Amino acid sequence: MGVALTRSAQWTAAGYGTGTLEITPLNESILNEITKFVESFIYKHPQEAKFVFVEPLEWKTNLEPSAFESGYIVSETTAKSEEVDKDGEPLLLLSIPHIKVRSFGQLSRLLSFAEGNKLQEAQACIEANRDPIVKILGLDYGEMKEDSTALTILDTITKDNEMHIKRKIAILLKQLDLHLLNHSLKHISLEISLNPATFKKDIELLKRFSGKGEQTVLESIEYTSDYEFSNGCRAPPWRQIQGEVCYVLVKPHDVETLCITCSAEGVFLNGGKTEEEGEINYERQGEIYKDLVTCLKDKSAVFSENMSKHEIRFSEEQQKGSYEKLKIEEVQPPEAASEKSKVEKNQINFGKSHMTKRLEPSLNWRATVDYKDHKSSVKDSQEEKLGKIEKSSASVSPGRAQLLRKGGEKVEETASESSSESEEDEEPPDHRQEANADLPSEYWQIQKLVKYLKIGSLKILKEISYNPQIRRNIVDLGGLPIMVNILDSPHKSLKCLAAETIANVAKFKRARRAVRQHGGITKLVALLDCGQHTTEPTQPSLYETRDVEVARCGALALWSCSKSHSNKEAIRKAGGIPLLARLLKTSHEDMLIPVVGTLQECASEENYRAAIKAERIIENLVKNLNSENEQLQEHCAMAIYQCAEDEETRDLVRLHGGLKPLASLLNNTANKERLAAVTGAIWKCSISKENVIKFREYKAIETLVGLLTDQPEEVLVNVVGALGECCQEYENRVIVRRCGGIQPLVNLLVGINQALLVNVTKAVGACAAEPESMHILTLYHRIKGLEHLYSWMSVGDPEPSPTESGDLSYFRHILPSLSSLTLMDPLVVSVSHGVRLAASGRLRTTAKLQRSEDQMDCSNIQAKKACLNRRLSALEE
Repeated sequence: MGVALTRSAQWTAAGYGTGTLEITPLNESILNEITKFVESFIYKHPQEAKFVFVEPLEWKTNLEPSAFESGYIVSETTAKSEEVDKDGEPLLLLSIPHIKVRSFGQLSRLLSFAEGNKLQEAQACIEANRDPIVKILGLDYGEMKEDSTALTILDTITKDNEMHIKRKIAILLKQLDLHLLNHSLKHISLEISLNPATFKKDIELLKRFSGKGEQTVLESIEYTSDYEFSNGCRAPPWRQIQGEVCYVLVKPHDVETLCITCSAEGVFLNGGKTEEEGEINYERQGEIYKDLVTCLKDKSAVFSENMSKHEIRFSEEQQKGSYEKLKIEEVQPPEAASEKSKVEKNQINFGKSHMTKRLEPSLNWRATVDYKDHKSSVKDSQEEKLGKIEKSSASVSPGRAQLLRKGGEKVEETASESSSESEEDEEPPDHRQEANADLPSEYWQIQKLVKYLKIGSLKILKEISYNPQIRRNIVDLGGLPIMVNILDSPHKSLKCLAAETIANVAKFKRARRAVRQHGGITKLVALLDCGQHTTEPTQPSLYETRDVEVARCGALALWSCSKSHSNKEAIRKAGGIPLLARLLKTSHEDMLIPVVGTLQECASEENYRAAIKAERIIENLVKNLNSENEQLQEHCAMAIYQCAEDEETRDLVRLHGGLKPLASLLNNTANKERLAAVTGAIWKCSISKENVIKFREYKAIETLVGLLTDQPEEVLVNVVGALGECCQEYENRVIVRRCGGIQPLVNLLVGINQALLVNVTKAVGACAAEPESMHILTLYHRIKGLEHLYSWMSVGDPEPSPTESGDLSYFRHILPSLSSLTLMDPLVVSVSHGVRLAASGRLRTTAKLQRSEDQMDCSNIQAKKACLNRRLSALEE
């Protein structure tokens, strides 16, 4: 941040050190980038976020103590963090209006509390702490030069092996500094028109005419900096604002070395480069010349004399360069050049040895493109290509596209839709159609659509990409890399079409991997940020119609891509979480569904769950549970289900009022997918006792009991899981008994669904602790329940089951009621075997052997009772 704030940022006339930041687009952009860096620091670098600054960052804040939530001790005029350093000092201390912060973690949280005033807080902090690196890392780091590299930082701090975290923070701050410098170039290019190509050409030509001989025009000429920025300039960004392009050191034959500035105004001598520090004195010395040659002629007589000898040749070289450039432009117009670079770069397979042969289908669907178009003359090549585009677009009618879309919907592999896939798995072989099949002509048209991707072609590709086989065909023909490149287009309609097509195509693993490998994840995340380039600070500007559509399409594509672990990590590293969190605040349901869908997929990762808490996303998920859109409700509930493994998240759901809408959604059972998501969220939230009390207040337990019958297994697993958590309390066990929930629970012991059986045994075991429930368990129900349980255990997983605690609880409460049985020999034997299996978890074969042993030992009823009592005693021990 040091160089960027010192040089790139625009300060008031008072100057850096005493003035303030001006209100300019460049400064606002720099503040935005710093804010994003700090906001994401807590979950991108959790260990470094705990690092305590050498000195606190202090400034005057507009925040009130009431803005601080959990984790802070708040009074009317003060607020301090519960997190302290080794001396017991709080890492954040607010005493109105002054605030002190001593870690990046607290800075991140402070910005989350600031909400709409983030930029103002960042500006106040920077203006009050003119050299933040010194306060964060210490004075040693503030003395490093502007041109220090990461290696210089490493050399400074690796002297102490215990400073690993400090070293990493130093590198991160250096990277941020370079990012801010490069980012400022975008604004510079909008404000100032620089032409580095002219100076570059003259310098390269002068190098060719320089050397040690007497006939050379110069001894040497070289740039002062080897680094060239993305816009072709070599001057630092803060000098580019002044119109300067580069600086050169010129050694003529007859005078001392000259240090020359090349700028938009012209060429002039500067104050030279100091030997001690190696820095340039940028002040102009003397008049301004129109070009470099004119300047050198005036300063060096030998240069002027020798240049006159080479002037004709020099002019010819200049004209030759211009002519070659013009020739390239004539032969290859911008449209053709762009098309060629995209097509060839993305490995579309053009036949080299059979360019003039007619296009024919091949066995593996990799047809070569007809190369006739490229044999035409330069004059009519573009007309012919445009004709091909129109012909290709027209040949696939809307009706035909619809037929293709519907024709292969069932071909897609269901396994590829799973969010638990591994991107590192071996790529399965492609199953393509055999040569003896008559391939539809539309398949071959895809090749031309990929080759000539324009708006019309993209529209057709988007429509037919719903067909699973065509999705694979698009990937085979290199269509995905081209569509990823189109995401950089300035035309928003093209961006939307490309993103939507990627969303359709990325339904299988190979396509998702291709999107990531060609840089598509980063570009799709950037689409979410398309509305951030406005200079208006108000939040609603983000949701202008055209920007919303671009962001929506980007979110759709990310949703499809987020079904793999590697892509989830790529989205996180690209800064997708803060952008998704911001988009979650919109009221546009079309936007919210893909945004929440992406978050739901990613919430399976622990890093994402931590980030979701840090970005305060739970609050917005709860808010959208009250939407009337069933699909949005489903995805919000599923996201809560994924995140509610964490106790703090469960508390946040309750504090933001999320339990009541979840309970009310149980009453609508028509939409089974939504019902499964809602019951799953209730199950996980029920792990906290405070939430169970709320569910009892909202009559959710009675509703859950009513869902124990006539529901799919996905719903039953969650319903029984929720009841198992609720029945840990006596009041809820009574409710389950009064609502007639015992018998349906016992009946669910039949089946092979492991997850369902785990939850059923836990719920039945909890209910068995209630005496009244034991009376309801009549002999018939006991026998049926025990038979179901025993039959399941006797064929279950040979490894110890996670249901063991439920089994033991069930038997612990059910066995005392069987002590008076005298007529149920099979039942006693079954119970004996069940106890043995539940207590030991032995293999099935071991259980069979033990059953034979028990039958031999228990030759009569009394012996069987004694055997049963021994098992029970062993179990209790």
